[in-house]
Amino acid sequence: MIDWIPVVFVVFKVLIFGACMFFAIKWHYDQGKKGMDKRALLRTGSKLVAIFLLALMAVLLFTFGLAKMLGMDLSLP
Repeated sequence: MIDWIPVVFVVFKVLIFGACMFFAIKWHYDQGKKGMDKRALLRTGSKLVAIFLLALMAVLLFTFGLAKMLGMDLSLP
C-alpha cells in the first residue's frame, strides 16, 4: 500500500498543474483577444521595472549594511 502513495501524489500533481496551465493559457489568450492600449502597457511595464529596481537596491543596501555590521570584509582585491 505504501508503494502507491508516490504514484497517487505524482498523478494528482500532474492533473492539477495541467488544469491550472490550461486555464492560465486560456485566460491569457482571451486577454490577448481584447487588445490593450500600447501606451498603458508601456506605462505599466515601466512602473514594474522601476519597482523591481528599487526593491533590488533595497535588498543590496540591506545585505551590504548587514555584512558591514557583522564585520565582513567587502573590499575588492
